Amino acid sequence: MNDYLVIVESPAKAKTIKRYLGPKYEVKASMGHVRDLPKSQMGIDINNHFQPRYITIRGKGPVLKDLKSAAKKAKKVYLAADPDREGEAIAWHLAHSLDIDDHSLCRVVFNEITKPAIKAAFKTPRKINMDLVDAQQARRVLDRLVGYNISPLLWKKVKKGLSAGRVQSVALRMIIEREREIKAFVPEEYWTISSKFRVNDESFDALFYGVGGKKQTLKTADDVKAVLEKIQSNQFNIQNVRKKERLKNPVIPFTTSSLQQEAARKLNFRARKTMMVAQQLYEGITLGKQGSTGLITYMRTDSTRISEVAKTEAKSFIVENYGERYYNDKPQKTKKSENAQDAHEGVRPTSVFRQPKDVKDYLNRDQFKLYKLIWERFVASQMAPAILDTIRADLEQNGVIFRAAGSKVKFQGFMKVYIEGSDDQKKSDGSKESMLPDLKDGMTAFQEQPDPKQHFTQPPPRYTEATLVKAMEEIGIGRPSTYAPTIDTIQRRNYVSMDAKRFVPTELGEVVLNLIVEFFPEIINIDFTAQMETDLDEIEEGKRNWIALIDSFYSDFAKRLSKAEKEMQSVSIKDELAGIKCEKCGHEMVYKMGRFGKFLACSNFPECRNTKPILKKTGVPCPKCGKGEVVERRSKKHRIFYGCDRYPECDFVSWDKPIQRICPKCSSYLVEKKSKNGKVVECPKCDYKEEPQ
Repeated sequence: MNDYLVIVESPAKAKTIKRYLGPKYEVKASMGHVRDLPKSQMGIDINNHFQPRYITIRGKGPVLKDLKSAAKKAKKVYLAADPDREGEAIAWHLAHSLDIDDHSLCRVVFNEITKPAIKAAFKTPRKINMDLVDAQQARRVLDRLVGYNISPLLWKKVKKGLSAGRVQSVALRMIIEREREIKAFVPEEYWTISSKFRVNDESFDALFYGVGGKKQTLKTADDVKAVLEKIQSNQFNIQNVRKKERLKNPVIPFTTSSLQQEAARKLNFRARKTMMVAQQLYEGITLGKQGSTGLITYMRTDSTRISEVAKTEAKSFIVENYGERYYNDKPQKTKKSENAQDAHEGVRPTSVFRQPKDVKDYLNRDQFKLYKLIWERFVASQMAPAILDTIRADLEQNGVIFRAAGSKVKFQGFMKVYIEGSDDQKKSDGSKESMLPDLKDGMTAFQEQPDPKQHFTQPPPRYTEATLVKAMEEIGIGRPSTYAPTIDTIQRRNYVSMDAKRFVPTELGEVVLNLIVEFFPEIINIDFTAQMETDLDEIEEGKRNWIALIDSFYSDFAKRLSKAEKEMQSVSIKDELAGIKCEKCGHEMVYKMGRFGKFLACSNFPECRNTKPILKKTGVPCPKCGKGEVVERRSKKHRIFYGCDRYPECDFVSWDKPIQRICPKCSSYLVEKKSKNGKVVECPKCDYKEEPQ
């Protein structure tokens, strides 16, 4: 008999924790929640203070039976679910299911799965925090009241399978409003004049700045002509030379939001994938003889705090590997976000001495990439600022001023380890050096041919996953645990589609938003939704009663619901014609949206059930049969591959895109691959390879 039973959510976490607790402890996994609201009905007793009706989740009976059996044999049961609202709720449900007194010291929490953290947690068990549980319950009840009341309305008036929710509807609104901005945008013409200058056989670039010491915007070709007519020779006087040293401060540790954003920029990870891989790293990876080991701290956090132990460890590592100069002995103070709960540390490696190269052999490709990103970000956050030498100079002739600017990294500091990505591809990351010659006031520079260029202002860009998460965080919509599922939901409902990795609202999304705006304006109101998040935080802090909050919301919501049921008109969304006929019955084929995206279906459904995938043609003849054409397809995991359009008659497939050239070395077909430096052309049969274009 084991003296103690410890219950966690996942087997991986159980395996890691078991290593540190010894033979007296049995560690079992609940596999997430064991109780929840029923799926088939709302499960909220509105007339009894909004009390939820919980049931055992289907399929969890055997798990619960096993946990009950183990709990009866143990002297003490500890509930060690994740250290957040959801984890606290899981612990509370387990306590009720296993007849554990939730006022007893049965709850243990830790921010990282390491031996010191686990040992410390079990020395200081606590009661279940009912404020955390109430905050989680309040969110679930709110979402049920909204979703299970509005969704059936949408099923009746629009189509089945739709849903509405507090956070997802606001996210959809943000995407649609951005699209409307783009469509309403009127581009404005403007011009720039760039030019090369030469000083002592060294050339450099400069841009037109203004005339007569004042900055001037060039709006038309006539403005450009007027400036060029002022230039009387190629000799310019160098003036206002400014040289200075500039500090570039290190990045701060990851929060959930910044981790999702950076993983999207640098690793091309979707938010959902980032959180899934991060969960694996947190719960534990088997590192050979070391056994299962948690590699990062808890990944659902809005804090950038770092423990003193981790800071001390980082200092030792940085000094040992890079030198004393690279350590930041005056770490920057990070400003706490207004909406941050600050319950945990920032996301960091559990040991900075566990370098990515040391664990690479034990991780799959995605785990390694994400761990490396987290490790580098944390190390860089504890390093010294970079020092840049900057120079700026004006080049003047007859009142016309061109301005040149350059910078050079004098001391890399944190940039030796990590440089943050940017959503703006044009924005310099500071890693490229563009130093000017040694310019001094009074010197003469010789201008080469000026190069005027016409431009037009651009509309705001569509949201990517990274920029949408960033915007949601900034306005206070959602919390660390909600970003990924929110984005996933609006895609699964076909409210948005993806074009070049950016969100584009669908007609269905527009229709749903318009109905919600008309009948439930508070649901779609950004300020209202952000305030609701703040109210939930106050419940967690024990400052507010959850039932009172729900009641204040529902009193007005119920009136709007009643009005919507009477007045909401049915909306018909016509299928988009594909422009081709069904080969089986001759009716028009239409585009439909399914589980795995768009596909073609016969408009004569249900009489004709003909469907087929949408094939994107490449224009390349099939290298195998020569009769068909290579088309783009998607695997069950949504990965793009290429195959012959005569499949199954021809079974040619390739993960890389074939091109219309043959290998000069072996006469096989060539393929195009993506690399960091551009597109690479190579032969899949021999070692022929062309440099990136």
